[in-house]
Amino acid sequence: MNANTPTSLTPATAGDHDLFEVLDASDFTFTRRAWVDAAPTRVYDLISDVSAIGRWSPNASDVTYDRGAGPRVGSWFSGRNHKDGRQWSTRSQVVRADPGTAFAFVVGGAEDGIVQWSWSCHPRGRGTVVEQSWQLLRLDSVLGSTRGDLDALRDYMTDSVETTLLSLARWIAENPVVTGRSGR
Repeated sequence: MNANTPTSLTPATAGDHDLFEVLDASDFTFTRRAWVDAAPTRVYDLISDVSAIGRWSPNASDVTYDRGAGPRVGSWFSGRNHKDGRQWSTRSQVVRADPGTAFAFVVGGAEDGIVQWSWSCHPRGRGTVVEQSWQLLRLDSVLGSTRGDLDALRDYMTDSVETTLLSLARWIAENPVVTGRSGR
């Protein structure tokens, strides 16, 4: 053996530079929640209307269901995303649509998607606790190629979800549904 021959091949130690071979997509997930002053059915109607996401999300815009589609399992929609001065389009498929309760979609589609976004609505007092979850379904170099890249993406998306939930709560407070004479 000469000085240039490795004496052993060992996997990289766990850390920021771990490559896909030692990463598990299920490590990259989170859920955040916020209370909003609206009934679960209203919250569901707002979040399942994907064209409205630009009101609250700091990263998504121009989201529209395909012609004739809507908040039903199997429906597809397109949207634009932006981050760090870059823009790209995505195609997503609805994988759960339980009115008043839960809405979820997978970026890239149910069969070969990359990320699942989920929303759930839980009645609490006169309003709703809204949970929004993000889950990496599979590893893909478009999202990053090391643990550090994916940790940074998860942290960025966590901040985005927190902003989205706060913006949703604020929008609901500023746009109450007025019914009859009671003002609510």
